[in-house]
Amino acid sequence: MLEQDGFFISTDKIYLDVEVIYEFLSKESYWMTGTTKEIVKASIENSTICYGVYEGDPADGSAKQIGFARVVSDLVRYSWLGDVFVLPEYRGRGVSKWLMSVIIEHPKLKGTSFQLSTKDAHTLYAQFGFKPLDQIENRMARPLDWDAINEAYSLKINN
Repeated sequence: MLEQDGFFISTDKIYLDVEVIYEFLSKESYWMTGTTKEIVKASIENSTICYGVYEGDPADGSAKQIGFARVVSDLVRYSWLGDVFVLPEYRGRGVSKWLMSVIIEHPKLKGTSFQLSTKDAHTLYAQFGFKPLDQIENRMARPLDWDAINEAYSLKINN
């Protein structure tokens, strides 16, 4: 656990407040709007490392979760960073930069090819070595299929 100016970062999933994460992702993010709590829980459980950012020490039970990020990685060659957020009322205090510095300095993530997707935070990520992909013509991706994901988790979504 790391501490800075009364804020704490932990990778221990037991401290994560799934309700805070779900509320932000489903109602305030542009990338997961309308998601279900079951999908958020599954994404946390299946991620290699999750980072919780707290006002106060979560180990003593008095902390409020104010940020989150998760990494999917083989801890050797490839890492993907997603669902990064700091609650709006805590932005502008350097928390996002501190979180990013903690993530990219993790000993087993530090040398990996780190990828992410963003619509609006390019300048933040550029400060930590992220840049547009080279040779994009050599890259391929399969589109996200929410119907298949919801079916896999036996979820019935009313649109």
